Amino acid sequence: MPGLPPLAVDVVPSARAKRLSLRVSRADGSVRLSLPKTATLKMAEDFVAEKAAWIRKHSAAAPTLEPVGFGTQLPMRGQIMEVVPGKGRRAVVSDGVIVCPGQSHMVGPRVAALLKLEARAELKAATDKYAAMLGKSPNRISLKDTRSRWGSCSSQGNLNYSWRLIMAPPAVLDYVAAHEVAHLAVMDHSPRFWKTVRDMCPGFEAQKTWLRRQGGTLHSFDFNTA
Repeated sequence: MPGLPPLAVDVVPSARAKRLSLRVSRADGSVRLSLPKTATLKMAEDFVAEKAAWIRKHSAAAPTLEPVGFGTQLPMRGQIMEVVPGKGRRAVVSDGVIVCPGQSHMVGPRVAALLKLEARAELKAATDKYAAMLGKSPNRISLKDTRSRWGSCSSQGNLNYSWRLIMAPPAVLDYVAAHEVAHLAVMDHSPRFWKTVRDMCPGFEAQKTWLRRQGGTLHSFDFNTA
């Protein structure tokens, strides 16, 4: 996008989008433009130029990322844990703290590896639980570091989750699993879909609200630097 400071806009073709739409992440200020089939790249460029002031205003409001290193306090299963130095080959949870071996530049990646390992186990367990309720089976479960959504379900039955869900309270992770598994039966967000989610996960509205209000905090940690 023209101007200073430099700012990139990710243009994402969308079969569902009916119009050009912008989304600025409250977590890191990244910008995403949904491009419907009927729109051209030139139309996207013109749209971005028209909305440049709005984009920069909202992108600048995003919180500064916190590098993960020794002394960092971050949530795991909704509980704040401090990262402390220790021995061994990999980061582990011990006595309410995250013990991480190695030099400072290794801390972020090793803590991320721990979170991914824990997230995979819990998301698989939650997915299996809800899939059994529906008599459905996902084709594949993948973990990613997505910014625009916490989970997704493809038409082939592949489920994708954000591994950062392990940082949220367990009930939130559980709800996201129920949501994506429900798509194995109902691919849209119709009343029938939400009834399916509610039947499996009563009271899910509170978890949905938590993600809307506080989910951005899960993206405020940078695991790539220390």
